[in-house]
Amino acid sequence: MALSIRGYAAQSATTPLAPHQFERRDPRADDVVIDILYCGVCHSDIHQARNEWGGSLYPMVPGHEIIGRVASVGAQVDRFKPGDLVGVGCMVDSCQHCAACTQGLEQYCKEMPTFTYNSTDRRDGLMTYGGYSERIVVNDKFVLRVPDGVDPKSAAPLLCAGITTWSPLRHWKVGKGHKVAVVGLGGLGHMGLKFAKALGADVTLFTRSPGKEGEARRLGADHVVLSTDPDQMAAVAGHFDFILDTVPHQHDLNPYLATLKLDGVHVLVGLVEPVNPPVHSGGLIFGRRSLAGSLIGGIAETQEMLDFCAKHGIGADVEMIGIQDINEAYGRMLNSDVRYRFVIDIASLKTAA
Repeated sequence: MALSIRGYAAQSATTPLAPHQFERRDPRADDVVIDILYCGVCHSDIHQARNEWGGSLYPMVPGHEIIGRVASVGAQVDRFKPGDLVGVGCMVDSCQHCAACTQGLEQYCKEMPTFTYNSTDRRDGLMTYGGYSERIVVNDKFVLRVPDGVDPKSAAPLLCAGITTWSPLRHWKVGKGHKVAVVGLGGLGHMGLKFAKALGADVTLFTRSPGKEGEARRLGADHVVLSTDPDQMAAVAGHFDFILDTVPHQHDLNPYLATLKLDGVHVLVGLVEPVNPPVHSGGLIFGRRSLAGSLIGGIAETQEMLDFCAKHGIGADVEMIGIQDINEAYGRMLNSDVRYRFVIDIASLKTAA
């Protein structure tokens, strides 16, 4: 039978999130039912709750950085058992037969993945609802095992902010001997610094804020370059093999492209708007440089990332909140007032008004 669930939802693009009762779909034979412990708060939750990208469906229960314990499994599930600590990221299903899915790159599913919330279940047509809630039902192929040694609270943001930065670093084979720069120090940027350092790269943070040097070095940066200082930018011209650009709004890419070596790559993971101002193609042509993009990561590489985090003691830097504080947290995020990710303690739902 369908599960009646407590959560927090946006009822429209202009109303604050508030308590909301809804029904989860009936578990199938290949499903895992998960009691949610923690859910990270991603900037995309705000975009979608406020319909800033268009296509938002209401009521909307956001949340795609989910850590919980298995409550039950379907008859066909043998990888998980009740009590297991597990995670769910941005996707809960895909076609599983297109070229991308068969390579383990479900995020590029030709038929579009089924997203954890604000999406339509490809099997029954019902709405999907996210992790700002007490329980979720997910196809077992999209459930991740959280290894021993990973703090469950700091693991939640790994399922979006973490994999979004890990996937391009791995795809472009970043490692020892590489000079890597990260643009922006937020939820994604702080994970980019940690991963690039742990992979053995020489790591630089590009920032517009002079006061971030100490924090950047704590997170793994070997160097800090103030991107508003022409002399500092000139000093690193032609220097980097790889730039991970986490800035989520329009910004001038040309000064950063000039810091790439021959065959260097600048990867966008935060910008989903048109590039403005335009990129000068000469900066690409005369150095055989590449401007690329990357979207979250597949399930196999997300598990690889979690295992890497367990081995290297990596987690997100988080600030815990009660779900009653979610609207205030949204306001603080818009003012960049969080280091570096909010995580909701879902136990707070029990006392939510």
